[in-house]
Amino acid sequence: MKYVELNNGVKMPILGFGVFQIKDHEECERCVLDAIEVGYRLIDTAQGYGNEEAVGNAIKKSGVPSEELFITTKVWISNAGYENAKKSIEESLNKLQLDYIDLLLIHQPFNDYYGTYRAMEDLYKEEKLKAIGVSNFYPDRLIDLIKYNNVVPAVNQVEVHPFHQQGKAHEIMKKYGVQIQAWAPFAEGKNNMFGDETLKAVGGKYNKSNAQVALRYLIQRGVVVIPKSVRKERMIENIDVFDFELTQEDMGIIAALDKGKSLFFSHYDPEMVEYLTSLVR
Repeated sequence: MKYVELNNGVKMPILGFGVFQIKDHEECERCVLDAIEVGYRLIDTAQGYGNEEAVGNAIKKSGVPSEELFITTKVWISNAGYENAKKSIEESLNKLQLDYIDLLLIHQPFNDYYGTYRAMEDLYKEEKLKAIGVSNFYPDRLIDLIKYNNVVPAVNQVEVHPFHQQGKAHEIMKKYGVQIQAWAPFAEGKNNMFGDETLKAVGGKYNKSNAQVALRYLIQRGVVVIPKSVRKERMIENIDVFDFELTQEDMGIIAALDKGKSLFFSHYDPEMVEYLTSLVR
């Protein structure tokens, strides 16, 4: 496994396993156990996913010491604000059955995320959180948060995949020492990603699938990826991306797939903001 070093010196696997939309607790527990068994050490969950308890059970059953794992969770919008966030983080620790969380993120830049971040800073100082960061923060919100808080976010988890490569946002994150992390690195199959002829042609040179090429492309750009699958054979396939390297020509060909816009949502869309802020855990 390859690791990246965060801005506070913490090492984070560049490839992990995400559990978004795995709501059934038994299935989620099984998937996390499978993922750990085949070699994943970064597990990404969130309060809003409703499966922190299942992840915690799987961690305990795996027998792998917590210091060998890298566990990420996120504070949901409805838990924003200093006191609410602190309480919810303690709940997350209990559900995950952990003494500390490796990385805690603010899930969305809504409600009192300043209060949330200051609660996170305090728990970071108490070493209950090894690193803190954000998710879905566009460059304007990210810079604002950095300028008026003491701890620079270690990570910003955003939508990144071959069709939305976030080049400008990535450069701004680099400027401030924030590690970019990709949710939906497969675009959840949109734009026929798994059948895309460009990715297929590149993968044919290395006997690799479209999914493996997409992950390798992002990894070579320094992007941390957290692909999700409920199938063990796919988990094995997704982690098998460290035995080949894309050429500069390959990288240029895949770069040309970038559409420059989200395939999912925009925080600049009032209707989407109304929808997101109406959600509860």
